[in-house]
Amino acid sequence: MTIRCITFDLDNTLWAIEPVIQRAEIKFYAWLEQHCPCVTRRYSLQELTDQRRAYFREYPQLRHNLTELRKQWLEKLFAEHACPALDVDAAFKFYWRHRNEVELFEGVLEVLEGLGRRYRIGAITNGNACVETIGIGRYFEFVISSERIGVAKPAAGIFQAALKAAQVPASQVAHIGDDPGTDILGAGAAGLRTIWYNPALDPWPGGQNPDAVIRSLAQLQDTLESL
Repeated sequence: MTIRCITFDLDNTLWAIEPVIQRAEIKFYAWLEQHCPCVTRRYSLQELTDQRRAYFREYPQLRHNLTELRKQWLEKLFAEHACPALDVDAAFKFYWRHRNEVELFEGVLEVLEGLGRRYRIGAITNGNACVETIGIGRYFEFVISSERIGVAKPAAGIFQAALKAAQVPASQVAHIGDDPGTDILGAGAAGLRTIWYNPALDPWPGGQNPDAVIRSLAQLQDTLESL
């Protein structure tokens, strides 16, 4: 069956997310030193990061909405440190701006440009990155985020939303992502074809096998033609 549409995961598929988050957290900590120094007097950067992660784990029901989850954490943090007048939205926007300062993997722009001549291209993400802010929005016909849909990968609902946006049967859509569970098993269960982006060539952990495995995004064109 000919592939007509490609959907990409974003974080760790088009860019490495860990260094992005680390830089954003460092810059946000410096922002806190200026605007709410009582927080930074109590917590080191690592301690504050650990505290935030612990808070996030307490609310698994919000894992699909990282924006709301972080805002709730900020509101609690400011209230506990006598900074109730501090603008949570302004604090979040500062962090989020730096969270979108990503470094694309080598060749991403060329791959998106080339694939866009032959396929419809969309994105399906559990994160809160913004392709427009990053500067690659022109390559995507649609972006389906867990934040907007209300469910996160691997739930079927987010893939169904992508299929509705694409107006293409599931068997003619290939989803590319790095996570075996949320991307490959989730998309496969929804009927999409699956391509596992696996630059480290890790062993497949089990479950329904991906339709293809690539180590580099440069392999995508030939891989899609072989599905």
